[in-house]
Amino acid sequence: MNVLITGANGFVGSTLVRRLLDDGHIGADRLPFSALTLVDLGEAPANADSCVRFVRGSIADDAVLREAFAEPVDVVFHLASIPGGAAEKNFRLGLDVNLGATIAMLELLRAQERPARFVFASTVAVYGSPLPDIVDDATPLRPQLSYGAHKLASEILIQDHSRRGWVDGRIVRLPGIVARPPGPSGLLSAFMSDIFWKLAAGERFTCPVSREATTWMMSVQCCVTNLLHAATLDAEATAQRRDFTLPVLCVRIGDLVEHLARRCGDDRRALVSYAPDDQLERNFGRYPPLDSTAAEAAGFRHDGDIDSLVANVLQSH
Repeated sequence: MNVLITGANGFVGSTLVRRLLDDGHIGADRLPFSALTLVDLGEAPANADSCVRFVRGSIADDAVLREAFAEPVDVVFHLASIPGGAAEKNFRLGLDVNLGATIAMLELLRAQERPARFVFASTVAVYGSPLPDIVDDATPLRPQLSYGAHKLASEILIQDHSRRGWVDGRIVRLPGIVARPPGPSGLLSAFMSDIFWKLAAGERFTCPVSREATTWMMSVQCCVTNLLHAATLDAEATAQRRDFTLPVLCVRIGDLVEHLARRCGDDRRALVSYAPDDQLERNFGRYPPLDSTAAEAAGFRHDGDIDSLVANVLQSH
């Protein structure tokens, strides 16, 4: 079995690669694989396992994709993207990577003799803003950013290719995944990760949303577990639906600071100041409760509680 991962060197992608190589199988169902094809703009991982084949380049480049899909693929984890802020600044790049490359991959898979399982990392940005008092499986999808629009268009195409039997799509809408390494990421929501590393290091942090702001969070370890679970869903589960908004923790920023202080030191509370940005607050600080009935029924999970979320993040660091 050949598993292909786009964005393999990214925050989520690299964690997924490590999990696969450590486990030697996919998910709790222990689905075996013999080859791992990694696609990324960066360098090949050092001391890579013998089963790893690395393809360097942009997924928006047809030649890169042809090389990546030169051998039949059984499972795809499509993680690569141009995130929200970067896609707003460079519409053409966002369109080419977030939508054009997805279409190209679906067409390459359509030419295969047997359909591949296609796990697509979508985003809660497909909901847009403002959000209703409760988000559930019936909430309309009305993205307000190009990133969300491209992801929603990709979801529709994956559903259609799956309907025709060309791929076996599994769409998971990711919340804020924490805590990404410090540094430029193109994410408007980067503060959600920065707060972990600043307080863990005992450094001052000016939060761009208020103490009362609420947002949806998931640790990268929990995210990877859910991606692997998506790849092993049986036909009965995907016959009901192929798109799942993952269960999340709806976290109040003030509560997150309190839990970080308990773990990292009481002095951390005094290191946080607040300078809310109205637009960031509207887009990332007013998340309501999420009813993820369909995802939970299919076996997807969140971190459990805020203390477990903090513990998972700090342990990974």
